[in-house]
Amino acid sequence: MDHSATAPALSVLPLRLKNFGASAAAVVLASTIYRLAPYNQRQLDTLFGSSQFSFTGADFLVAAALAYIALLGVYFLAERDPVASKSLRFFRVVAALARSPATLRRQGLLRDDRVAVLATLLKAFFAPLMVMSLMVFCMSALANGAAIADSGISVDGFRELFDRRGYWFLMQLILFVDVLIFTVGYLVELPKLGNQIRSVDPTLIGWAAAMLCYPPFNKVTSAILGSPVTDFPQFDNPTAHLVLNFVLLALMAIYASASVALGFKASNLTHRGIIARGPYRLIRHPAYLCKNMAWWIGSVPLVSVAFSHSTFDGIQAVASVVGWTMLYVLRAFTEEDHLRGVDGEYAAYAAKVRWRFIPGVF
Repeated sequence: MDHSATAPALSVLPLRLKNFGASAAAVVLASTIYRLAPYNQRQLDTLFGSSQFSFTGADFLVAAALAYIALLGVYFLAERDPVASKSLRFFRVVAALARSPATLRRQGLLRDDRVAVLATLLKAFFAPLMVMSLMVFCMSALANGAAIADSGISVDGFRELFDRRGYWFLMQLILFVDVLIFTVGYLVELPKLGNQIRSVDPTLIGWAAAMLCYPPFNKVTSAILGSPVTDFPQFDNPTAHLVLNFVLLALMAIYASASVALGFKASNLTHRGIIARGPYRLIRHPAYLCKNMAWWIGSVPLVSVAFSHSTFDGIQAVASVVGWTMLYVLRAFTEEDHLRGVDGEYAAYAAKVRWRFIPGVF
């Protein structure tokens, strides 16, 4: 029997096991932190599903983590040419920091180790958030879709059905597509897919601008800037109500199409290669533009109410909308600074697609 073929595989078995152990530990740690965070308790305690089959958010989180760990095991055991994973590098840096913080600070981190640490922290924060949001949007879309199918669609009852179920079904379906793309982007990083993380934004301002848009940190942003946006704006005029909300949904659909264009490279704060297809052929930040335009429509009723109370309240409401918009402008600028600093790929893209938000203007 020729053992030469199995020798190389056996020689890297310890590395495979270390990669798997480190990655599984990262998943368990991230899931545990998400499970224990007070902000998430309501979502985790909520019962989803139907009378025939139901589960809590916590049940789903555990099941998703175990399934992902199993897939990681298959991947690391079958990987053709294993190298130290980002999770393994992360825990090695943590161990070095625990042994001698002064030595690590003095020597600094190798570039690959720095990317591994930042990427692991990034995935640990966003992966559970995306997975849980994906489940919530999926279950909500299914529930609203089933209700629409049961009630049927009639001309006379269209407005009522749209307000009660139709709007929410379409919005949750759009958000499901968006979050699905980003969930896969955070969980899957493969050379064959060309979505390996080359760099993670190392700046505090870049991370702050991104994190302040996501829970639980967006509570701080709302406390500072206010939150004059409703998820489903109501307008007195029936025609305006339907038209403006369909425009809002269309903007969110374009927003989701930007995520689809990113594909397996979708994730915040990372450089995984530049995308120039879909809406990215026209402007450099289509997702931010469309999300903010949708929010502007959503803010109209509340801003109007604020002005009806007093001019000062109205100005405050407008300032809040402007503040949120500027936060996304800041995100765009910090992302561009990061991407330009990695290599010349983004500069070449920016030379072809000149406009960040509005063609011919800005």
